[in-house]
Amino acid sequence: MHTVQYYETDAMRIVHHSNYIRWMEEVRLDYLDKFGLAYGGMEEEGVIIPVLSASCEYRAATRYGETVKIIAEMEKFDGLRFFVFYRITSMDGTVLHATGRSSHCFLNREMKPVNIKKAAPAIYEVFKTFKKA
Repeated sequence: MHTVQYYETDAMRIVHHSNYIRWMEEVRLDYLDKFGLAYGGMEEEGVIIPVLSASCEYRAATRYGETVKIIAEMEKFDGLRFFVFYRITSMDGTVLHATGRSSHCFLNREMKPVNIKKAAPAIYEVFKTFKKA
């Protein structure tokens, strides 16, 4: 759930498109956290999950003061990368404001690709429970 703040809008009090990507990141991190994958904890284990791509399709304007529901769902995990799908709707679900996707990989502290199964087996086991390729 997110209530649109004034600073997130343009002169017409409509949410600026860049904010949807920010909302998706916030929800993704919260989603992972609920599965015991707090980003800070993964970093402490030496695993970084950068964004490889992010996209958003805007369907209906979201305005100042409106409260929206943002849902993240793991779409795919192939052991090297994972993909998340997002839906931003009105609180009652009757208005679809936007959908989005993001893709991510696993890197070590040196920013080199890492085999998550070997580098952090506990993290791998949690990701394995999500949808697979």
